[in-house]
Amino acid sequence: MARRDPLSEYNAKRDFGKTPEPAGKAESSAGGDLFIVQKHDATRLHWDFRIEVDGVLKSWAVTKGPSPDPDIKRLAVRTEDHPMSYAEFEGTIPKGEYGGGTVMLWDRGTWAPIAGKSAKDLDKGHLHFTLDGERMKGEWLLIRLKPRPGEKRENWLLRKIADEHAQEGDGLVERELTSVLTGRSMAEIAADKAGEYSLAGKKDDAFLAQMEKAAAHNAGKSRKRKAGRSAPLPKFRKPQLATLVDDVPSGNRWMHEIKFDGYRALVAVKGKDVRVYTRNGKDWTDKFSPLVKAIAALDLPPSLIDGEIVATDGDGNPSFSALQAVLKRGHGAQKAGDALEFHAFDLLELGGEDLAALPNIERKERLEALLGTADAPIHVADHVIGAGEKLYRTMCDAGQEGIISKTIDGTYASRRSKSWVKVKCTRRQEFVIVGWKKSSAKGRPFASLLLAQNEGDKLVYKGNVGTGFDATTMDDLAKRLRPLERKTAPVEVDRTSARGVTWVSPKLVAEIAFAEFTADGNVRHGSFVGLRGDKKSADVVPEKAAPAPEEDEPVAISSRERVIFPDSGQTKGDLADYYAAVAPIMLPFAARRPISLVRCPQGRAKKCFFQKHDSGSFGDAVHHVPIREKDGGSEDYLYVEDLRGLLQCVQMGTIEFHGWAARSDAVEMPDRMIFDLDPDEGLGFDDVKTAATDIRDRLADMGLVSFAMLSGGKGVHVVVPLSTGHSWDEHKDFARHFAEALSLAEPDRFVATMSKAKRKGKIFIDWLRNQRGSTAVLPYSARARSGAPVAVPIAWNELKTMDNAHPFSIDDAKRLLDRAGSKALAGWGFAEQSLPEY
Repeated sequence: MARRDPLSEYNAKRDFGKTPEPAGKAESSAGGDLFIVQKHDATRLHWDFRIEVDGVLKSWAVTKGPSPDPDIKRLAVRTEDHPMSYAEFEGTIPKGEYGGGTVMLWDRGTWAPIAGKSAKDLDKGHLHFTLDGERMKGEWLLIRLKPRPGEKRENWLLRKIADEHAQEGDGLVERELTSVLTGRSMAEIAADKAGEYSLAGKKDDAFLAQMEKAAAHNAGKSRKRKAGRSAPLPKFRKPQLATLVDDVPSGNRWMHEIKFDGYRALVAVKGKDVRVYTRNGKDWTDKFSPLVKAIAALDLPPSLIDGEIVATDGDGNPSFSALQAVLKRGHGAQKAGDALEFHAFDLLELGGEDLAALPNIERKERLEALLGTADAPIHVADHVIGAGEKLYRTMCDAGQEGIISKTIDGTYASRRSKSWVKVKCTRRQEFVIVGWKKSSAKGRPFASLLLAQNEGDKLVYKGNVGTGFDATTMDDLAKRLRPLERKTAPVEVDRTSARGVTWVSPKLVAEIAFAEFTADGNVRHGSFVGLRGDKKSADVVPEKAAPAPEEDEPVAISSRERVIFPDSGQTKGDLADYYAAVAPIMLPFAARRPISLVRCPQGRAKKCFFQKHDSGSFGDAVHHVPIREKDGGSEDYLYVEDLRGLLQCVQMGTIEFHGWAARSDAVEMPDRMIFDLDPDEGLGFDDVKTAATDIRDRLADMGLVSFAMLSGGKGVHVVVPLSTGHSWDEHKDFARHFAEALSLAEPDRFVATMSKAKRKGKIFIDWLRNQRGSTAVLPYSARARSGAPVAVPIAWNELKTMDNAHPFSIDDAKRLLDRAGSKALAGWGFAEQSLPEY
């Protein structure tokens, strides 16, 4: 059988009567180890990386050029093999021919696989090698990406390995702008279309003529860019939104960008005509007139650009407060330092072409080509591939909001999508305790602590913290603070902040977790972590956030296609995706509580069972807490802290999550009371809704705020959040007495015992959920029932509109996320209130 010519594809694509490229045959160089890089200004500017293997040049088109930074991975698209004679080609491929455009020989040298490896590794999808070129040196790595279904092109990643030749950033391609063969620039090469250039040296008398040709060439490119200007000004479309997640996605499938702290904006432009739309479609063109002028000056073809409008603070960092201040003043009253910036990160339309169906990475490339020459205040948001954790840590250390991560191959969808995710920063710092405010709740020694940090030679007030304490911690703090009490304030505060404060000498140091500093320097959403006995108060100063922990490997969900809800068709993968989506709104209720799992390894139609203990088979993110049993011994109970923990449970066949009414770090301190209204089969859901509302009113009479949750089954849970400080016996006795009192008051409607015989025609007020060791289904947990329903928090005014207790399923993650952010559910499930005396 005749051996296939490795250059047949190369030769077939070219008409050598029209292109100056060399035709060729397979032949080896003297050393058999040549590599070259050619800068190629074709449809899009790229760098062709080529290495000699078996007498031909194996080739990849590298977007944005090779980077010497190990943290920057470049997309490298495999192209056809080229002949060895191409190693010295430099010139212009005519317009209309394959690869038409200017080619520069940008680098050349030799290559070698590292010890123990060979060029045959390319067939396995990777190659680890060294380069000894004029510009590229040291160790490098090529990795083939898994193809998408139906994808024809072969995508790889080119990455520098950390060594003495590694450099930070993209200075290599930014700095090296001339040919290693002739010393010419791209413009000079483009001007020499007739091949008049002599490799022995430039013709001095032809220099000006070449520059004129270069100018003509550039003008031609400009005319090409203006093609399609007959298309109309693009219309607004709903932007793609990112799903909030806890962890930075890892792997080469993801590209990561800075999450800018500003206003999302879609910019429609056609030459001088510019419109700026908010994410909701409002025309705010007039509000951003300085940016509009800058965009209009670019004279762009019809385009729809997605991005963020920001203003910077005094340190040059994006600041939402600064942006609001600028907008409040108005563009007509701006002052020095009020400059607005537009950071573009996506391109949806160009010249009448809808780009939404293209992969993220390709749309980004087109955006960079469109705005690559733009100057401030117009910017293209840079991105990194596969190095999200480092970018995330950098942003958090710099006090920024976080990052946005996007799948490289994802398309643009005008909705919230898991192909775009956002990861926000969490901060922890040390503060000096300078005072406390009295609590109105019985048994609670204080409501909040006042915080400060040393700045220069004085303490500066940094706000209050009122959460994160259990009863033991509060008592211990109260004892420590009492001997430190003083009459005068150790910090300067306004009258409002000082009202009702007992001041203390600044001796105790506390570690506080918080979301951010407010504009006036106070902590926002602070939570007490613990005292730092190893720190002196004089050493407590504002500091950069600690680096985030190293990223764990993603949870692998096996058998994703297995149907676990046979009547409605949802699979194990669907369930995992649901929990991944709702984790941000579920974890506030599920994290750090002892849990019992309903596991159905073969699906809900098969055998299901409860599990609350574990021998360690679930995974590293499913934790254990030892809990004392009735017999005096102890058993390890399960709890999770994050999305990984939830997904590792799902991987082991979990459908439902049920939680204790206490946290895993304070199992003897219940903080949540639940009345589960379970109707007899003969009753309708309207009866349950009325009963829940009546119980809410009775609890309100006792001074307790309660919330409603649809169980995902037949009933409604009435949830009463409580401050810790009472025992399990008190917790259980209150719940029992309340249920019994209601059943005695209305015996025709309610029953407080489990007896089936006594429940006929009535609603059982299940108070038994409030015993030590008992559990209740957690908010947003799926249920192992027909249709894959979920337990869903609901506002009281919504309850009357519901037809049953299972209106949502695991297919409704987006709706649930949207609902959770609504005003109606703001603060659902949280209230500072103590168990009343009875």
